[in-house]
Amino acid sequence: MSITRLLSGLAGALVLASCADAPALVGRPGLTIVSQEHELPPPATVDLISEPRSYVIGPLDRLSVDVYGIAELSRSIQVDPSGRIAMPLIGAMDASGKTPATLGADIARRLGARYVRDPQVTVNLTETVSQVVTVEGAVKTPGLYPVTGRMTLIRAIARAEGTTQYARENYVVVMRRVNNRDMAALYDLRAIRQGMYADPQIYANDIVLVGESSARRVFSDIVSVSPLLAAPLVALLN
Repeated sequence: MSITRLLSGLAGALVLASCADAPALVGRPGLTIVSQEHELPPPATVDLISEPRSYVIGPLDRLSVDVYGIAELSRSIQVDPSGRIAMPLIGAMDASGKTPATLGADIARRLGARYVRDPQVTVNLTETVSQVVTVEGAVKTPGLYPVTGRMTLIRAIARAEGTTQYARENYVVVMRRVNNRDMAALYDLRAIRQGMYADPQIYANDIVLVGESSARRVFSDIVSVSPLLAAPLVALLN
């Protein structure tokens, strides 16, 4: 199911919720409103196991960098929270978003430009942060962020350096797999900040989508008149 179809279904239900004499919330094809739920249930253990994928380096990963024949340059390095590493001679450089092979080639290129003749560089992941949340949409730094300790929706968005000036904070969708079922919930950051309901917990493998231009085009009229969402709207994706 596309993000646009998902948001369209949630927004349709939100219109009903915003009316004082609205009937019971109803879904749309492919979207079933879970009326008895006011928050997404936590994932089961099986839902927290990521499918195999080509790994890219992320913040807080630990790397082993080996420069063949030069022990002084070979070392263990931890990627900092901003996704950068620092190496002797070449200084700081971006590592986040690159594969180990790509980063090794970048290090070799920098060393070879001025300092080492034909350097042979190997980069390996020695400690990975496999528990991550994906934050997309109208945030300043979209990406994958490690889930360390207790993470909430507000904290997850803060990890992405907050929302952009164009963000619609009343359209924040969290997608989650629970017992092999795909579920989603619509949140209003303004209502959370005002204490109308609790800042929901975020788990590994969640996808957080902050309303962006495509969502605004579909729901511009709804967003302009809708009140604060007094409770999260939870749906099961069929």
